[in-house]
Amino acid sequence: MAKVALFLIDGFEETEALTTVDILRRGEVDVTTVSLTGNERVTGKHSVPVVADALFGDVKDRTFDMLVIPGGTIAYTDHAGLLELVKRYDGERKPLAAICAAPAVFGKAGILKGRRAVCYPGMESWLTGASVGTEIVETDGHVTTAKGPAVTPFFALRLLELLRGRDIAEQVAEAFLIPLVR
Repeated sequence: MAKVALFLIDGFEETEALTTVDILRRGEVDVTTVSLTGNERVTGKHSVPVVADALFGDVKDRTFDMLVIPGGTIAYTDHAGLLELVKRYDGERKPLAAICAAPAVFGKAGILKGRRAVCYPGMESWLTGASVGTEIVETDGHVTTAKGPAVTPFFALRLLELLRGRDIAEQVAEAFLIPLVR
């Protein structure tokens, strides 16, 4: 079973985090929600409390098939451990994904040079070294980025397709009554 770490920090965008977890789990992906706050309880941007499955210190040395960062805040860019982990996964060419404000982490980590990437409109200056893409979800090599809350199902389905294949992603998309995007 594919294993994913999805990171949460106070101010995360609830739609982007929870919809992604839901779609990936429907596709039988083992998702571990990881708190970056030092506390399992994390509060979203719109005051929705979530209890994470694990703390960063407990999983930083575990192996995952993909790292996922929902948006909502650029506070993720201040977490040195997350930046280090992103750089390591990039060096190993392991799948990385971020949506909305979170691609700023990839920009700060210096992994976007020569890649297409997207983010929440108006935050493009954070995509250091990237060529700003035009699609709602962009996958360039092992890095996937997406624009924001409204495109979350398409983002999550793209991740599911990368992890489990097109057939599984199509089955989950059909149940959600939405198409896959290319």
